[in-house]
Amino acid sequence: MEFPKFLLGDNTDYPSAIFVVHTQYPRFIINLENDEVEWLEDFSKEDEEELESEAEGLIEEANSFYDREVSRYED
Repeated sequence: MEFPKFLLGDNTDYPSAIFVVHTQYPRFIINLENDEVEWLEDFSKEDEEELESEAEGLIEEANSFYDREVSRYED
């Protein structure tokens, strides 16, 4: 089964949270309410250096994805 690159997540236990799930490597969940990121991968020291440079762009993409999805509901 193929998944989209980003998914929106919701949970009634966290009513103000806005979760975006990144389904491709490196997989993560970001809560846009507070920008907290939970990585779903184990990284080596070498991977961590590369991840730092890539993470900012991925988080910006997650925010853009959310903005796009919300704008589609406003139409």
